[in-house]
Amino acid sequence: MTMPQREPMTELPAGREPTLRVMPSPADVNYTGDIFGGWIMSQVDIAGGILAIRRAGGRAATVAVNSFAFKQPVFVGDIVSLYAQIVRVGHTSVTVEVEVYAQRYFSENVIVKVTEATLTYVAVDDERRPRPLPPLSSESMPRASVPA
Repeated sequence: MTMPQREPMTELPAGREPTLRVMPSPADVNYTGDIFGGWIMSQVDIAGGILAIRRAGGRAATVAVNSFAFKQPVFVGDIVSLYAQIVRVGHTSVTVEVEVYAQRYFSENVIVKVTEATLTYVAVDDERRPRPLPPLSSESMPRASVPA
């Protein structure tokens, strides 16, 4: 009989608010009973998109998933917190890093980092063509991307 491995516990990022917080449901599981990776990927894209849209001052499209690493499984009942921050700004593009943590089984004490990803978004106009990002203002700078 093998003993279950202990997960590497961590803490939620100090001094930062999550960009998105969700709880997966039984409809989100794969055939092994874990949360489907595609569900996690969509949540990461939503969290990154929130910052990209705010920085772009309007419509932004996902153009690349630069990196995506699943570190631990996510389970039904976990509280999933996604922390996003802008790591690069170009003429039309915004690159966002997203870290995903799970609070296990309604526990305040068991927290694990489950995913990390980097995505690139491009600001687009009404015809969905790339457009320049607007100048940075206090309103366009997302709170979640500013280090505390």
